[in-house]
Amino acid sequence: MPRGPDFGLRGFFFIIKIFAKRQLIMIEGYFDDTEERRRVRQNGTGWIEVIVGSMFSGKSEELIRRLTRARIARQKVQVFKPKIDARYSREEIASHSGQTHTSLPVTTAAELLAQVEPDTEVVGIDEGQFFDMEIVEAVNRLAAGGKRVIVAGLDQDYTGKPFEPMPQLLCVAEFITKTHAICVKCGSTANYSQRTVESEARVEVGAADKYEARCRKCFVPHADAPTEG
Repeated sequence: MPRGPDFGLRGFFFIIKIFAKRQLIMIEGYFDDTEERRRVRQNGTGWIEVIVGSMFSGKSEELIRRLTRARIARQKVQVFKPKIDARYSREEIASHSGQTHTSLPVTTAAELLAQVEPDTEVVGIDEGQFFDMEIVEAVNRLAAGGKRVIVAGLDQDYTGKPFEPMPQLLCVAEFITKTHAICVKCGSTANYSQRTVESEARVEVGAADKYEARCRKCFVPHADAPTEG
C-alpha cells in the first residue's frame, strides 16, 4: 500500500497537534499564564507582572485579587504602597470599588527593597508611578532572587504622556495586563485619566474628586470641567 496517504495522515495529525498547542497557549494566556508561571517557579527564578491602565479601570482590584489568591495558596505575601497615596487609607491599598489589602507605606524604592523579608514569595506594589526610577532595579533584584513581583500603576499621566517609571517596568516585565475603564462622557472604552481640577502639577493625588475616565475622543490633555450627570 502506498505510503503517501499514511504520511499525509500523520502530517494532518501533526498540524492538529500544533494547532491544539497554540490553542492551549492562548488559553493559558487568557487564564493568567498560570502553567507557565508554575514552571518558572520550579526553575527557582522569579518574575515581574505589571498591571497598567487609566484610573477607575480596576488595576488595584486586579492586584488585590492576585494577592488574595497567593495568600489562599499559603504563600508569604508583602505589599507596599507609596506614602504619598493616602486617599483611602495610609496602611492599606484600596480599589475605587472598596476592596482593600494591608500594605506597608514607603517613600522610596530603596526603603521598599530593604523591608522585603527573605522568605517572602510574592511582593505586591500599588501605584507604581509614584515611585522613583530606582523601582526598576529593585523589582529586577527581587525577581532575580526568586520572588513573584506584581506592580500596578498608571501608564499615562493627566496629559496622556507615559508616566515614568511605568514604561520602564513594562519593558522588564514577563507578564503585562492592560485594564480599561468606561468613558463617563460617551460610554466607550476609556484609556485616559481626565483631570477635572485646575492644576499643572504632574502628581496630583486624587480620585473621583479630581479625575474621571475618558476615551480617546473625549479626552483632552489638560484640565477639563467634570462631566455632568
